[in-house]
Amino acid sequence: MTVTPPPAASAPSPRILVVDDDPTVAEVVTGYLRRAGCTVVRAADGRAALAQAALFRPELVVLDLMLPELDGLEVCRRLRADGADRPAVVMLTARGEESERILGLELGADDYVTKPFSPRELVLRVQAVLRRQAVPLGAASREPLRAGDLRLDQQARRAFRGECELALTQREFDLLTFFVRHPGTAFGREELMHRVWGWEFGDLSTVTVHVRRLREKVEDDPAAPALISTVWGVGYRFDPVAAGAAEGGAA
Repeated sequence: MTVTPPPAASAPSPRILVVDDDPTVAEVVTGYLRRAGCTVVRAADGRAALAQAALFRPELVVLDLMLPELDGLEVCRRLRADGADRPAVVMLTARGEESERILGLELGADDYVTKPFSPRELVLRVQAVLRRQAVPLGAASREPLRAGDLRLDQQARRAFRGECELALTQREFDLLTFFVRHPGTAFGREELMHRVWGWEFGDLSTVTVHVRRLREKVEDDPAAPALISTVWGVGYRFDPVAAGAAEGGAA
C-alpha cells in the first residue's frame, strides 16, 4: 500500500504594513506585495500607522516619509524604539529628500526606495530585507563569531562587546558580521553594498551612514576609529588586532 505523506506546512505569510497617504500608491504597492504572498494592511497617516503596528505586529513596514499627523521620520523613530518587536522599515522617499533619507537610515531604517519607483523593485527590496531578518535553520553557525571583546551570536542575531549587548539594526549586524569574517581586508563601498546586502545598485552614502553608526557602537572613540578604519581611495577595513587590544585594555 502506498502511503501519501501529509503536505508540508506552508510558511506563514510575511506581515507587511504599507503607510502612504496617496491611495493610488498604497493600492499598487499593496497589490504587488499580496501577489508576492504577503499579508498586507494599510495606513494613511502617521498616527494610524503606529496604531496599526501595535495591533498587527508587522514584520516590515513600507513607510512614506511625507505623511499627515506624524511624518515618516517620527514614525520610524517610534517604531525603532518599540523593544524586541521592532519591525524592519523600508522607506519611500522623493528624489530631493537626501538629507531626510540619510536621517531615516540613521534612525534605523533598513532600506529605502526613491519615488518614482518600480513596484517590482520595491517587492524585491522588501523580500531582501525579510531574508536578512530570518536566519534559516543551519544557515548560521552555532558557534559565535569573536574578535577581541566582540562576540556575535549568528543564530540569535545578537552582538556583544564584553558583557554589553550592542543595539544593532539588521543591516548593522550584517555589516559587522561581514567585517569580522573578513579581517584585515579593505573593501570598497560598492563591494560592501553587493556582498553584505546583495544590492546591485544603490546610493553609496548608505554604506557611509551604516559604517558611521557602527563605529558609534563598537569604537572607544568613533572620531578616531581603530576597529573599522578608512582606507583612503578604497573604502573600509576591519582590524582584529585593535579589537584584541580593546579586550586587553579592558581587563
